[in-house]
Amino acid sequence: MKKQVQLYYSGRVQGVGFRFTIKDIANKLGVTGWVKNLRDGRVEVVAEAEEKALEEFLASVKEYFSKYISDTDLQWKAATGKFNEFQINF
Repeated sequence: MKKQVQLYYSGRVQGVGFRFTIKDIANKLGVTGWVKNLRDGRVEVVAEAEEKALEEFLASVKEYFSKYISDTDLQWKAATGKFNEFQINF
């Protein structure tokens, strides 16, 4: 069953490589949605996929960026089906 996660990452997360790496991880796992920097220094992610793929996505991001993420605010939601790809929003 497809689901959606909405995440807010805090820490040293606003480097260009953070968003591009998240997009790369999402593309490899078939996750759709978007990532963007927020003015308050956090990064917001909305991602949709099968629950197993989302769990793998979350684990991969956490593993890759463990030194940079100080806090994660995560909410599981029902999938909307409105995303065709994973994008970086500005």
